[in-house]
This record gives sequence, C-alpha cells and structure tokens, in this order.
Amino acid sequence: MAKDLNKVQLTGRLGADPEMRYTPQGSAVTTFRVASNRSWKTADGEQREDTEWFAVVAWNKLAEICNQYLTKGSRVYVEGRAQTRSWDDQQTGQTRYKTEIVANDMIILDSRRDGGAGYGDDDWDSEVEPEPVSARQAAPAPAPRQPARSNGNGNGNGNGRKAAAARPAARKPVMDEDDLPF
Repeated sequence: MAKDLNKVQLTGRLGADPEMRYTPQGSAVTTFRVASNRSWKTADGEQREDTEWFAVVAWNKLAEICNQYLTKGSRVYVEGRAQTRSWDDQQTGQTRYKTEIVANDMIILDSRRDGGAGYGDDDWDSEVEPEPVSARQAAPAPAPRQPARSNGNGNGNGNGRKAAAARPAARKPVMDEDDLPF
C-alpha cells in the first residue's frame, strides 16, 4: 500500500512579529505569516515577480522558540504540513476556510550583526554568509542520562531511579540600549 505525503518546505520573510498564546490546556501556539517571492521572465523578456503569503502555526517548544527569536523581516525556512480548517462565521453565517502550514521545523536563515537583538533593515549583513540556526539546535539540550544503579544482582536495574541533572537555561536574545522600553 502506498503512503500519502503532505509536506511543505518554504523560505521567506516574516510580514509581522509572531503572536504567541496558550491553549486552555497550557500548550504554546505561535502564529506568523511568511512572504515567499518568485520571479520569472515572460515570453516578451519582461521580468515579473509574485509574492505568496503563508500562514504558519507552531506548537509547544517550537512555538516558544519562534516567538523568542523571530521578528518582522526575519528570513526563515519552515518545514511542515498543510492543514485546512473550517468554521461558521457568526456574523454572516457562511462557512469560512483557512489553509495554514503546521510547522515541525524552523531554521533562521539570516544572521545578526554584532549579536544585536533586532532584525531591522539596518541589521542585514550582506558580507557575512548566514549561519542557519535550527529550532532543534536552539532548544535546550536534554539533561544527560545517568547510568542505572546496580542492585547487586548483576542486572544493573537498581531501583530504576536516575540522578536528576540541572537543565541548562534557554538562550535569551542580547539587548542593547536601543532595545530598552524606556
């Protein structure tokens, strides 16, 4: 039996800062829009360009990372699946549809000059090749596992408890005087 495939890969720039909220169950959800451009030449040799906008939704730890590290204008690679939701509009009574990309991975494609926190137009550094930062790499590493203690019978299971290791702190963006809110 053949498997079906629903996979989306796109690159583009954020049109606005991401918006994060939490579900009643406590799961983080971040939404943002990505503009992806394409250009082509017509048969007459005229250069044309088109922009397609994609709604992106990230969940849980990836949602927190997107909210923390992405800003308007950030260039990103997003990988995920397409999902279409429908609902009844309370005002018009019509059924509405929205197709969005449910992200399972995100890589920041642009670099920050001098470790600044912002991604304004003056922060683009065209002389430095961007160093991709995967969302999986940006997340804190899991605590190292401790070997199981032996209970003396040679099976190495012990009481099954493992020593708790301190979890490393998440990286915070560097702020300079221009980023202070007062």
